[in-house]
Amino acid sequence: MKFPFNITRGAYAMATTDGTSAEITLYGDIYEQRPVDWWTGEPVPGEFILLDEFLEDLKKVAGCKEITVRINSYGGDAGVSNTIHNRLRELSRSGTKLTCIVDGYAMSGGSIIMCACDTVKVNPSSLIMIHKSWVALWGGYNADDLRAAAKQQDAWDKMQVEIYKRKTKISDTVLMHMMSDTTTMTGREAVEKGFADELLEGAEPLNIAASADGRALYVRGKKYHLAPGMFAPDSIPTVTPEAAAPVETNTNPPDNSGTEGGTTMAKNLKELRAENPELAEALMAEARAEATASAFGSGTQAPATGTGAQAQATGEPADTTAAVDAERKRIQDIDALAGLYDADTIREAKYGPNACTAQEMTYRAAQKASQQGRKFLADLEADNAASGAQQVSASASGGEGEGAEPTTPEGKMAKARASVKELFKKDKKEE
Repeated sequence: MKFPFNITRGAYAMATTDGTSAEITLYGDIYEQRPVDWWTGEPVPGEFILLDEFLEDLKKVAGCKEITVRINSYGGDAGVSNTIHNRLRELSRSGTKLTCIVDGYAMSGGSIIMCACDTVKVNPSSLIMIHKSWVALWGGYNADDLRAAAKQQDAWDKMQVEIYKRKTKISDTVLMHMMSDTTTMTGREAVEKGFADELLEGAEPLNIAASADGRALYVRGKKYHLAPGMFAPDSIPTVTPEAAAPVETNTNPPDNSGTEGGTTMAKNLKELRAENPELAEALMAEARAEATASAFGSGTQAPATGTGAQAQATGEPADTTAAVDAERKRIQDIDALAGLYDADTIREAKYGPNACTAQEMTYRAAQKASQQGRKFLADLEADNAASGAQQVSASASGGEGEGAEPTTPEGKMAKARASVKELFKKDKKEE
């Protein structure tokens, strides 16, 4: 095949200049065949990614070593999306490096195709949406037909879980809950949950550098602290706090040769370790301690297994990705309990000033519920005392003898009070 070439089909385009790298642009809905208007029989206007066309064109760039997929799709046919996903994964397994950039949306079937790529990059305003598959039914069906249809839908959902799990490492149960809730994520949230790997900031060059410990960024001389457990990439130039203002990124670094001590010249963590290993280790030890405390909660011991523990046992600097993984797991564990608690409780546990683990969140929620129960009982007793129900005797003609259901407001109040007290005593015994 001659290069360069450019294939354009309305909803998508494929182009390569040298046969080594290619770009695929997917801007449209995903269908097996072009949809047709049921009433008129005419093709539905719009931009559509059609399976046969796409797979035929994909063969022409299959020999490229790098393929970038730019996507902006609300989704479409789950089966077609799965087929495209699997063909892209086949290219990846054969050695092609796949990168996806979410220019706008990657929803439903679009998110399935997105997850085929080895690296997913998102904008802060990108939107990723996952949900359970659905089907439109027309005609008459009995219960057996509907149960069979539901069983088929369960299989489609499990297919999606397999795709998302490979990308995110999130458990089947959590993914099913997220899909059942029709979860929509911003670019930043997609990175937090593992659906994306990199957050794309403004395209304009920024005067930016990282602190020596990697826990803060200096943007045009202003310091921004990163979220607990997160570190700046090693590729970002590094400055010491005293040299932070003004920040210059790799531009005419001062010459401190011939001076004793001098300013640290390391541009990243790797260079800092080589130039001043004592300073690097001290900073990383402090960073690890703060990241571990943030990731596992106050008073909870971090697991003594995995990369972090091995690094401490051998005396080697811990891999910063361990802290990021721990923070991601903390968020995922909290999300797994999202159906049990209100949104404020979940948000406070994840991002509040007293952010905590899922276990600590559960304990706090239990304490809150206990306090609310005691307040309810106290209010109920106060209302009962104010009503004077204790001074009202049962009426022989009122049907409120022993074992009978109360009919008067005072009798109902007295029975409710007794029931609540009994329930509260039972809960105390179970504790």
